[in-house]
Amino acid sequence: MDCRLWTADFFHRFAASNFLILASLNSDIIIAGAGPAGATASLFLCKEKIPHVIIDKAKFPRDKICGDALSGKVVEVLNKLDPSLVDKLYNDPALFLGSYGVKFAAPNSNYIDIPFKTDHLSQLKHAPGFIAKRIHFDHFLFQQIDRQYATIIEEAAITEINYTDEGVNIYYEQAGEKKTASCKLLIGAEGDRSIVARKLAHHNMEPEHYCAGLRAYYTGVKNFHPQDFIELHFIKELLPGYLWVFPLPNGEANVGVGMLSKAASKKKINLKQTMLKAIAENPTIKDRFKDAELIGEIKGWGLPLGSKKRKISGKNFMLTGDAASLIDPFTGEGIGNAMMSGMIAAVHAKRALQENRFDEKAMAAYDEDIYKCLWDELKLSHKLQKLTNYGWLFNFVVDKAAKSETLRNTLTAMLDSLEIRSKLRDPWRYVKLIFRY
Repeated sequence: MDCRLWTADFFHRFAASNFLILASLNSDIIIAGAGPAGATASLFLCKEKIPHVIIDKAKFPRDKICGDALSGKVVEVLNKLDPSLVDKLYNDPALFLGSYGVKFAAPNSNYIDIPFKTDHLSQLKHAPGFIAKRIHFDHFLFQQIDRQYATIIEEAAITEINYTDEGVNIYYEQAGEKKTASCKLLIGAEGDRSIVARKLAHHNMEPEHYCAGLRAYYTGVKNFHPQDFIELHFIKELLPGYLWVFPLPNGEANVGVGMLSKAASKKKINLKQTMLKAIAENPTIKDRFKDAELIGEIKGWGLPLGSKKRKISGKNFMLTGDAASLIDPFTGEGIGNAMMSGMIAAVHAKRALQENRFDEKAMAAYDEDIYKCLWDELKLSHKLQKLTNYGWLFNFVVDKAAKSETLRNTLTAMLDSLEIRSKLRDPWRYVKLIFRY
């Protein structure tokens, strides 16, 4: 007897005999998690008028530890969904701060400002990127979900998943009750600790493809860029990693550090101590924090990096966002890739329903489309992450760019165009580019 069928049968008999299953629901599609990846998948399913269920362990609005930067990919996905959504962000500056570029600070404290777009500011309808606390952005997405097509179950923690003849059973707890749901297709979108990724895709944490991060909120940080550039400070103690300082609405700032877990363990780095020491002593930023005050606690979380291709679909399931380990290895940005994957997952969910095929071979097309869309960029970012191990090289690049407007414009074009970045996969192209100017 197939062990998966035996397990499913055992759970059914055990639950029934002990009255554990007090409620049950069935849906062709269930989304586990209502963060950016899950919410985006739901929004595109709603747009196609496809009924589905969302299960999330939290009650919205809820906080999520993050850097809070919303990249151009976020804007791109929202525009594909409904352009008016970006206008809503732009028109709510109390919650969403427009950002127009990034500041890279080298270990030697020299820095360069790189705009996100080559367009003149007057030609842009709105900012190319935004910064917003996740409690606000995630709730914004959550509120857009059409309840006519989406049934949302909050404060429900998934505890077990197993296969059945018809698809997948999901066991969860809500308000002290143990319940079950079943579906033909399960979309895993629960982030770093995804039970769908562990149970169905057999993913495990790999320190060489995983980043440890801390986030804190401050008030009173001074001297941000006039166009509210986000800041990445590649200080020596955190390589390969960085300290970030992102402006937020209402005079606040998101400050944090991220470092490859394998490197942090090898070097025995205490991230919290290193972060606080940098804020107090680093010559690039210490004066800006002279009158700053910490708001709340410094909190930590993990970032599963997209520096390795993984199996992110299979029989009756797809993984999205952090559950699929799609975070950019160089910048640490994950919201844009999460939303991209949610959008693509909705396309494949629609196809699977139309063809009534949820087998492993059919679902593999999702992996192909995700990596066709994101792998070139992820692979390049992984190479850049490795280059940050060499502080002297990063110093050289920043010093060179600081003296050459042409080189800075080229770097801006790279940020603005995935096509240009895809042509620069070979590190030697960067060497030639740098020495050209």
